[in-house]
Amino acid sequence: MTAKQLRAFLAVAQTLSFTQACEHLHLSQPALSLAIKGLEESLGGRLMTRTTRSVRLTPEGESLVPLAKRLLAEWDNIEELMRQRFTLQLGRLGVAAMPSFASNLLPSALMAFRQRYPRINVTVHDVINEQVIDMVRNGQVELGIAFEPEATGSLAFTPLFNDRFVAVVPPRSLLARHATLRWEMLLTHDFITLQRPSMVRRLLEQQLEAEGLALPTAFESHQLATVGRMVASGLGVSAVPSLCRVQMEELGACCLPLEAPVIERAVGILTHGELSTAALALKEVVVETQNASEQPHVTP
Repeated sequence: MTAKQLRAFLAVAQTLSFTQACEHLHLSQPALSLAIKGLEESLGGRLMTRTTRSVRLTPEGESLVPLAKRLLAEWDNIEELMRQRFTLQLGRLGVAAMPSFASNLLPSALMAFRQRYPRINVTVHDVINEQVIDMVRNGQVELGIAFEPEATGSLAFTPLFNDRFVAVVPPRSLLARHATLRWEMLLTHDFITLQRPSMVRRLLEQQLEAEGLALPTAFESHQLATVGRMVASGLGVSAVPSLCRVQMEELGACCLPLEAPVIERAVGILTHGELSTAALALKEVVVETQNASEQPHVTP
């Protein structure tokens, strides 16, 4: 049983005329007759009796009319819903982003996306970098924005920019008077860092170890906001991606460029498998928005 056969049956049942039904459906008489015959064969019995003068529905044909109307209404609704999704007139989308990106750069991309596709609803999960990767890998969201994983595996990574680490120091410390800081100078102070298995923590340790340096860790925290407040209160110093610079300064800390070595990591979009039309559109907008912006943390 097909939608085409049901439409042919309803056209005849409502007009009780093959001629009128053909005009309504823009079909030839043989094609209409073939559709009705195919429907009857698939259901196993006669649905209408036809003579040269009239068409009459059988009891089974009468009972099929309301069912066919309901089935075709559902079919039309499904067609329209899917058409709206493919044309981005309707839809729902989930994206995970590390808080530093979600609060600083993502809003402008979402604004551009909303202006183009106002009927696509977007749920933003602002979670730590490791959770972003897990949510994309597990299919909880279609898009994730995070630092490039050490091993992508089945994930695809589209780079947006390189984010360079900056020093975070108490505003009243002598370090805050410098224009830039070297790592050797920063590491002479108590260091406040994120707890393992934070990717930021691992990246710092790996890069510094390659330079023969070690983190003099005095305090650890799970949240960057706590790190910022601890530094601002004078408990020690830290280093964070420059995406977090605004957040650190709002918490009362001072941020300075770091060198010798320069430590940076690519930030980009993580995906897993084929994307929906809405996810592809959002990915395109995020890339466009980033390319159009001139962020101070972007390195060539």
